[in-house]
Amino acid sequence: MRGITIIAIGSKHDSDLRSAIERYETRLRLLGGVRWLLLPSIASDTEAVRQAESTSIRRKLLDNDVIVLLDERGTQLDSKAFADKLSQWRELPGRLVFVIGGAYGVDDELRDRVHFVWSLSPLVFPHQLVRLLLVEQIYRGEMIRSGHPYHHI
Repeated sequence: MRGITIIAIGSKHDSDLRSAIERYETRLRLLGGVRWLLLPSIASDTEAVRQAESTSIRRKLLDNDVIVLLDERGTQLDSKAFADKLSQWRELPGRLVFVIGGAYGVDDELRDRVHFVWSLSPLVFPHQLVRLLLVEQIYRGEMIRSGHPYHHI
């Protein structure tokens, strides 16, 4: 099974969350693993930051990537619906890439390129916490797909 790439704006994982993130990374190794691409955040005015960080993300994308953008304005899914989407995305050719933009989001050019805009919640979370929530949800989705009792539907 192919691994998953997660592109996130920001520095290394927060020390308070690192062990929890690593726990899910370890569990996901048997399912292809997770590869993190952490890109530096940029200090400037809002629009310049959004443009520069989006350009940085686009440079890491391949033409045939299946891209899922995390954004609080995206579509919310329950765990079963996410597992179904995960199955659909995994059937497509190319890498499965999740994108966590910076504090000001991504530009329209990047947003228009993604396959799906996903909201974990209408709430706004710190980006470091989103990393943990994302790897846990990926693991949960994979467990639902395999019929494992990790998630009780």
